[in-house]
Amino acid sequence: MAEPTSDVELMLQVKRGDREAFGLLVQRHRKPLINFIYRFTTNPAESEDLAHEVFIKAFQSAPKYEAKAAFSTWLYRIATNVALNYLRDHKPQLARSLDSGFEEEEGACRPEVRDTVALVEDRLLEREKVLQIRCALAALPENQRLAVVLTKYQELSLKEAAEVLNCSETAVKSLIFRAYSTLRQTLAAVVESRT
Repeated sequence: MAEPTSDVELMLQVKRGDREAFGLLVQRHRKPLINFIYRFTTNPAESEDLAHEVFIKAFQSAPKYEAKAAFSTWLYRIATNVALNYLRDHKPQLARSLDSGFEEEEGACRPEVRDTVALVEDRLLEREKVLQIRCALAALPENQRLAVVLTKYQELSLKEAAEVLNCSETAVKSLIFRAYSTLRQTLAAVVESRT
C-alpha cells in the first residue's frame, strides 16, 4: 500500500483508526507547531508541552474531523485555542518572563548584559534589535499578533488565517494592517538604525 502524501488523506485514515498515519502527521507538523506556539509563550519547554497538548486534542477530535479545509488550518485552529488559553491562564507569569532579562529605558525593551565577556558590538546590537521586535510583537493585541504570526511566520494564506481565526479575509487584512502600523511606530528607532 502506497503511503498517502496529503495531510487530509492521512487525517482521514486517522479518523478510521490508523495510529501510524497520525504519527506521520506529528512528524510533519511538530516543528512548525512548536515554533508557532513559541511566538506566544517565549518558552521552549512550554511550547513543546503545548504542542503535545495540541496533538492530543487533534487525535481525540479525529472522529469528528471533516475535510472541509486544509489539515494545517484545522490543526492551527486547535493550536490557536490552546495558545490563547495558555496566555489567559499565565498572563501575570508571562508579563514577568517577558520583563525578566530586560530593563525599561525610555519605553523600550533593552537587554541587560550580564556576561562580563566583551561581545562584538554588531552582534550585540543585532540581538538588541531582535529583542525589541519580539517585545513589540508580544505587546500587540492577541488577534493582531495571531494574524501576523499565522501569515508572516507560519506562511498561511489569508484564507487559511481567516479560517483559523474564525473571521473573514478582510478582517485578517485589517488586523495585519493595524498590527504593522503599531509595529512601525513602536520600532521606528530600530528601522532608522538599520539605514
